[in-house]
Amino acid sequence: MSATGTGSGHVVVIGAGIAGLAAAHRLLQRGARVTVLEATGRVGGKLLPGEIAGARVDLGAESMLARRPEAVALAREIGLADRLQSPATATASLWTRGALRPMPKGHVMGVPGTAAALTGVLSDEGLARIERDADLPRTEVGEDVAVGEYVAARLGREVVDRLVEPLLGGVYAGDAYRISMRSAVPQLFQAALTHDSLTEAVREIQSKAAANQQTGPVFMGVEGGVGTLPLAVAESVRERGGEIRLKSPALGLHRAGDGWEVLVDDYFEEADAVVLAAPARDAARLLSGPAADAAAELRAVEYASMALVTLAYRRADVTLPEGSGFLVPPVDGRTIKASTFASQKWGWIADENPDLLVLRTSVGRYGETEILQREDADLVAVSRHDLREATGLDAAPVETRVTRWNDGLPQYPVGHHARVARIREHVGKLPGLAVCGAVYDGVGIPACIASAYAAVDQLRGDLRAVEELTANPVQSLHGGAGE
Repeated sequence: MSATGTGSGHVVVIGAGIAGLAAAHRLLQRGARVTVLEATGRVGGKLLPGEIAGARVDLGAESMLARRPEAVALAREIGLADRLQSPATATASLWTRGALRPMPKGHVMGVPGTAAALTGVLSDEGLARIERDADLPRTEVGEDVAVGEYVAARLGREVVDRLVEPLLGGVYAGDAYRISMRSAVPQLFQAALTHDSLTEAVREIQSKAAANQQTGPVFMGVEGGVGTLPLAVAESVRERGGEIRLKSPALGLHRAGDGWEVLVDDYFEEADAVVLAAPARDAARLLSGPAADAAAELRAVEYASMALVTLAYRRADVTLPEGSGFLVPPVDGRTIKASTFASQKWGWIADENPDLLVLRTSVGRYGETEILQREDADLVAVSRHDLREATGLDAAPVETRVTRWNDGLPQYPVGHHARVARIREHVGKLPGLAVCGAVYDGVGIPACIASAYAAVDQLRGDLRAVEELTANPVQSLHGGAGE
């Protein structure tokens, strides 16, 4: 692997989602020859640009965390600086207890520093339960603990059910009572190790955030949609001499002397090194021979499925509440889990389509299978029903579109960090092999890019980034003071 270390080797990247593309881009910067193999007919993975009623929209993820540098920096590197946009409005709501209520401020991933921060969202009993936190004995968290379990023990279930759950569910489509606090909300986990009181810990986090004086938008979008980011990265990869082969699934992975052979259709692609940027199931299949223990760990990773329902209306027919949209706590028994008022959130959509109003809803959480088995028309109908109940929107859309993301979101249960460490330990025994992507260090775009860069460093023998990510995953949703 000395060839790759000096930047002159051939590296095969398996997977052309944002992680694989970022890895390819970084490898080319370092002088490697790069071939990207993608099983499907397009690049981008869960980032997907699309169109509805003539309007450009995202049909997958539609924003990226800007408080982490990786995604915004990559966008600037490849020439998208003038297309980066912050949301036109950052004001959101919760649809809970029968009404749209302003999203509380002054919390960390839904966990408040004071009971008063959740006034209007929680019942009087729920607010009173928060006040008991200061008098409770310490809650031990051990090596890891479920976010919902820990917060409910300290502050009561209502905090989890009304605020933590919809915030986490929006990122992972998961269950807060199963999601790892160490992996999903690492700053809360670290605080829980050193504080007896959770509210006191949150206040300290908020104080440190204020002292750091973080400025600028929390999230960023891209004019034309975040889904255009991987297209631009792919273009940059090709311009630098990298090759991207679509509809070229990797069927096998084998050691060959000091390097690797990747089976593609009826031929072998020889490589000095391989970056495996594929979902857990595909990664497990490819690693079953060279790294059986890593493959077994990856096969145990569960995924959640979801669907996005995009609706376009004549602007003259619609009056929406102000803000960027709303989240829905599962405890309220609704079908949709969130709605984004895309034309209000992103100025470029409104500017390009002044007579059109675009919004979208999301349905499906971990363990919910029945709703996603319904026809597209049924998903549109239940979305329109819930939108009418929440906002009074009763107009007929001019066009609708349903995008399904089957097994789209890896789940981070308690112990996820330890599983990732074991996978990397097994993979690390094989020279010239590294893994990256949403299954490891965070599901957000910056997390995937950070994971990709760490994999590239690992091929060069630099393990610092891998070790840092394994110990401290990237929080995929900002929940700091004032948000």
